[in-house]
Amino acid sequence: MARSIAFREALREAMSEEMRRDDRIFLMGEEVAEYNGAYKVSQGMLAEFGAKRVIDTPISELGFAAVGVGAAQNGLRPIVEFMTWNFAVLALDQILNTASKMLAMSGGQITCPIVFRGPNGSAGQLGAQHSTAFESLYANIPGIKVVSPSNGYDAKGLMKQALRYEHDPIVFMESEVMYGDKSDVPDEEYYIEIGKADVKRSGRDVTIVSFNKMMKVALGTAEELEKEGISAEVIDLRTIRPLDWHTILESVKKTNRLVIVEEQWPYASVSSEISYRIQKEGFDYLDAPIRRITAADAPLHYAPNLVAAALPDVARTVRLVKEVMYQIK
Repeated sequence: MARSIAFREALREAMSEEMRRDDRIFLMGEEVAEYNGAYKVSQGMLAEFGAKRVIDTPISELGFAAVGVGAAQNGLRPIVEFMTWNFAVLALDQILNTASKMLAMSGGQITCPIVFRGPNGSAGQLGAQHSTAFESLYANIPGIKVVSPSNGYDAKGLMKQALRYEHDPIVFMESEVMYGDKSDVPDEEYYIEIGKADVKRSGRDVTIVSFNKMMKVALGTAEELEKEGISAEVIDLRTIRPLDWHTILESVKKTNRLVIVEEQWPYASVSSEISYRIQKEGFDYLDAPIRRITAADAPLHYAPNLVAAALPDVARTVRLVKEVMYQIK
């Protein structure tokens, strides 16, 4: 049996189920306890688990991230919530210089099983300082894994996998605009392996790859193309590091064309890495150049017309696919 629940509920279920199983797991962050979470992801968790396991922190990302990293290195399994990944820049020293490197620096003696999570990317008119997509930045750091799900079903399975089976630091990137989105989530327990992409829609003419909320653009593009007789295969990366480029390659062997949709800035982005991998391993299968659509190479403005112009949309992605199909010169 399956239930239709919101993205935030799927995350809450994943954390709560694993916290009931393992008393080493605890949640900390700004407003996660008394306020039930800035986005209500942790609603009701304080009442169930108490103030020692659902902990409100000061507005000091570097400070509470450091507490979490220290706890993880001493046998606990913290979940550290950032109110937005834009604020996590203040804690980057702990993520980059401590959490990601300690296993190597200790000769394999000290693990750091911690999950850093929170909303990432744009969410409407929030201005430049609250609208950055960070997947490629964190994916550039050896020693951590980067998860960026597009729906509640995947989010729950990936979060449970991270809390039960992973011993590396996990960067878990959500989206403010998806917290209310509904997904069918089964009643029975399940886990999703980190590092495995998912083919959300099969097709024969072109491969479209995306992740997080840009999957809405990818799937919307496939629906529009179908009306014109173009069959698009849509792949959801789900995790950015490790990157499952093998699934993309197998799709390209069938479709011979690749378009990537992402919310990152274009320079040194996720699409840059995918493009390199596929042209290196699958050049002979390509009938057209790999193309991508990204956010504009600029800070995101506040004005809604500039937000719309800066981010990928269905109409421009449809045109891009038609270009690789050589329907537009």
